[in-house]
Amino acid sequence: MARLLRYSRSSNHSLDKNAEHLFSARHALNVYDENAVYSFIPKNGCSSMRVSLAIANGCIKDASEHDWIHKNNDTFSCGLRDLVTAKYTFVILRCPFSRLASAYLDKMIGETYASKRYIELHRRGKAWKQLNGLDNVTFDYFVRSLSEPDILKGNIHWRPQSDFLVYDEYDDYFCLEDFQVAVETLKNKINLSIIDARPLTRHGVSNQYHTEGSGFSVLAPDKLHEMKLQGTLPAYRDFYTEELVEIVRSVYKQDLDLYKDIFGDTALMFQ
Repeated sequence: MARLLRYSRSSNHSLDKNAEHLFSARHALNVYDENAVYSFIPKNGCSSMRVSLAIANGCIKDASEHDWIHKNNDTFSCGLRDLVTAKYTFVILRCPFSRLASAYLDKMIGETYASKRYIELHRRGKAWKQLNGLDNVTFDYFVRSLSEPDILKGNIHWRPQSDFLVYDEYDDYFCLEDFQVAVETLKNKINLSIIDARPLTRHGVSNQYHTEGSGFSVLAPDKLHEMKLQGTLPAYRDFYTEELVEIVRSVYKQDLDLYKDIFGDTALMFQ
């Protein structure tokens, strides 16, 4: 029986004009030798996974050539036949609270393509408030702005994880909070060796010392940037107030429900 595509029935238009399906299919990547499909979700270990796929698919020799992945996001994207005939499918999910804080620190602190895009969305007049720059985009401001769909969907690093799911069901769901399970399972099932690319790509802030304190939700981005350069950043949890937790619960309800259905709530930052 063919695998059921998640968004194919969301529109009666031609599938090649179905925006929801096309988005999720573009982020579904082939593992060719094993006829497997991996749905890649940014901020969910995706750099390590894409480097590992590039090696497995014969496009780079080893992790030293990791820069190749940044210009080849769509190189392994699946066509319809790939999606329907895949023998094995998997995806890596992440606690939405952790993912959002990670995205903010990685993409909104300092001038990045993502932060410039964020400002552009505001200047078009379609978004939550007008902005002149990043100076006022604290974590508190950022989270509140996600109630505006143009902002929420405006960048893949904080776009809801459910938008990336091309199938109704996957053979395996893994969570970043217990990534070693994915490493061992993928090696056993499809002989895919996972390379830890974080020290190479310098994405994420897992190597930062987590300083303690409060009030980080309203700390100015330039102060956070200074802390980031010094290697001392707040723990993700310390960015959240009770109000921000409730906003995330509302905005990312579908992601939270999916995560809890599969893994329970013990690994969630806020249960």
